[in-house]
Amino acid sequence: MFNFLRKKIGIIGFGNMGQAIAERISLKYAVSVFEKDTAKTKGLTGIAVASDISQLLKQSQAIILAIKPQDFEPVMVEIKDNLQDKLIISIAAGITTEYIQKVLGKVRVVRVMPNLAVKVGQSTTSICKGAFATGGDIKFVAGLFKYLGTVFIFSEEMMDAATAIAGSGPAYIFYDMEINKVDPLKIPEEFMNKYIKRLKDAAIEVGFNPKIASYLSIDTAASSVGLLAQTGNSPAQLCKMITSPGGTTEAALKVIINGGSWSEAAVAAKKRAQELSKKE
Repeated sequence: MFNFLRKKIGIIGFGNMGQAIAERISLKYAVSVFEKDTAKTKGLTGIAVASDISQLLKQSQAIILAIKPQDFEPVMVEIKDNLQDKLIISIAAGITTEYIQKVLGKVRVVRVMPNLAVKVGQSTTSICKGAFATGGDIKFVAGLFKYLGTVFIFSEEMMDAATAIAGSGPAYIFYDMEINKVDPLKIPEEFMNKYIKRLKDAAIEVGFNPKIASYLSIDTAASSVGLLAQTGNSPAQLCKMITSPGGTTEAALKVIINGGSWSEAAVAAKKRAQELSKKE
């Protein structure tokens, strides 16, 4: 059996998320990256840069797909015949393990959903296993992403709910802080307690049991505060960074702006995640 700590990891895509992951895990793992925009990887130290995807595949045992959804299928088509029992780790929003398996075949896939706080090593990350992934695969991926924050392991059917809370939830907090003029570096305890309770209620509404909802809401609130403190960005700036046009967070914020509760917002975010999802 291979030594997990010596496993060679390849990352396809070196955007904000790919870069944050690569820089942090490279302290413990041998990491190689491929990015078609070579300007993004120029001058990298401590991380090997592959000249093409084929080279990356040859020198990696696990492959992290950190690419935009619109680039996802072309990359899968390119790698499908050269996987040789490699572990595939996907961080693409809304793309299920079933869909990846449909394209790539009987591959070991683990789906991962970090949130924006991955940038400061305080992400609330959700993971789930595909049909052919092993318990060892999940253990390895959970250990890997613990270098980037807290990890929750869910069944795949709960990933859209996790997106609504851990993925979009920080924006609920940032929006509330902005309209209430809360100092991001001196958040009153009453506001933090309120945020955690609202997130917990929302998590229960989208299907989590009370115990998991409590853990998830506390960690999501903590990751949001950590992101504020370490980036120096304003709540409005971070809210904008999370809110992609037509995405889950935008759907949730529309509800909140119109006077809806966070629970109603989370339901809207979950529904939008399901609409965007590539299931098969």
